[in-house]
Amino acid sequence: MQAAAPAWAPAIFSSASAVSVRPRRGGRAGAGAVRCELAASAPSAAPGSSLAGARWAQRTVVIPPQRRGCHLITPKIVNEIRGELSEFKCGLAHLFLHHTSASLTINENYDSDVQFDTETFLSRIVPEGPSAPWRHTMEGPDDMPAHIKSSMFGCSLTIPITDGRLNMGTWQGIWLCEHRDYATPRKIVITLNGI
Repeated sequence: MQAAAPAWAPAIFSSASAVSVRPRRGGRAGAGAVRCELAASAPSAAPGSSLAGARWAQRTVVIPPQRRGCHLITPKIVNEIRGELSEFKCGLAHLFLHHTSASLTINENYDSDVQFDTETFLSRIVPEGPSAPWRHTMEGPDDMPAHIKSSMFGCSLTIPITDGRLNMGTWQGIWLCEHRDYATPRKIVITLNGI
């Protein structure tokens, strides 16, 4: 027997035939805003049926080895998922990095000095070399600092999708931060879901 949806659960959990999805422009969010709303169009069907039109897509993107530092990878990511992304009116893109010595973040996409300054900052706050206090040194003096830096920024991002595009700010871009001196290719699993 399937548990009933909580009282606060939106109609999206009801049924495929009971819910229609209509992206709508306007509203309080300002010019160019897109609001995705759910509207009842028929009585509820059996619990557990899926939302009509909801879709998922997933792809693994491999980034070639990069020198140590922060690298703008938005164009590579968008190019790799362009076909799937164009099918979504409203949704979310989730990026997950399969590594513990690199990280993902969203930051400045225009001035590369920001990338350089960010790497300088990370190198100053996380010590490296023989005088560093780390016990984990089997994989080299840059490995433990790389794990710490990876934990600071994290290995995943979630970005809204609107009208077939990643909905980021004008000056925002996706960065791959490489924290090792001798990097390997980096895998990023990108999962798209929405309508």
